[in-house]
Amino acid sequence: MFNHRRKSALTIGTALMAGSLVFGLTACSSSDSDSVKVGLITKTDSNPYFVKLREAAQAQADSSGAELVALAGAFDGDNEGQVAAIENLVGQGVKGILITPNSSTGVLDAIKKARDAGVVVIALDTATDPEDAVDATFATDNKAAGVSQGEWVKGTLGTTAPQVIMLDGTAGGTVDTFRHDGFLEGMGLTDSSPEIVGQENTNGDQTKAQTAMENLLQRAPGVNALYTINEPAAAGAYQAIQSAGRADQITIGSIDGSCTGIENVKAGIIGATVLQFPAKMAEQGVDAVVKFAEDGTKPSGFNDTGSQLVTDQPVDGIESQDTAWGEENCWG
Repeated sequence: MFNHRRKSALTIGTALMAGSLVFGLTACSSSDSDSVKVGLITKTDSNPYFVKLREAAQAQADSSGAELVALAGAFDGDNEGQVAAIENLVGQGVKGILITPNSSTGVLDAIKKARDAGVVVIALDTATDPEDAVDATFATDNKAAGVSQGEWVKGTLGTTAPQVIMLDGTAGGTVDTFRHDGFLEGMGLTDSSPEIVGQENTNGDQTKAQTAMENLLQRAPGVNALYTINEPAAAGAYQAIQSAGRADQITIGSIDGSCTGIENVKAGIIGATVLQFPAKMAEQGVDAVVKFAEDGTKPSGFNDTGSQLVTDQPVDGIESQDTAWGEENCWG
């Protein structure tokens, strides 16, 4: 995809190594030399979702007497940076690696090498493809979350024929695929349905989503429903919709459950969102690595950490919570 792959890999790998050394020195000052070392690799270090995941992992590691080494890709979709991070962590002697893979297939070789070296590898938030490429996955059932979003959008439209725009995330990610497919299932549509009037990848980025929505509004002026991969994408799309004077004509659904996202639901910017629990993923992942270090027990399979539809516009027959509940349970 990128013309500067080799140069990017070297630059990112160097940056990751430097960042890990600084972090490692800081962590070692508050832990003894025999503490369990846990690696964490997120898609980015700036998205509030991954910030919360990292904070929860750090807190759980601290409470368990473990040492956390946290690295991240340089941007959403940075597969090469994550491969370099896996190699870095194996070299540092971690007992386990928790990873939210940018590409569900692009990191498989690096993961296999880590597991062959005796490191337990756990996917957080985003499953690998195949799922058993890692020892275990702790994540939201993203297909179910997508279904909840789709059912709510469909129920809100009622008898109005849908004209749907899909603002997806990053091609090749299982989260993106599961949410996308789940939304369509909830709407009772398929990718080939004529009701789908526009689609763009946004990498879950607010600015990219705004630009994509501006362009799609020109090509699909009759749109009345919007799927968004996450709340930053929803916020960016809303800016475009509002600028076009269409804010009261398009129903927006999303997924994440950040405190900012819940505020946007409360303000009517997003109609509904599906709240996830990233802290549970991180806490359970750290605990699993510590247990593996203690007695060799490996985690296994898919472990659903739950989700909840949040909206102040409930639809009959669809279970939801309001934004007051959302404010008490949001993250970030």
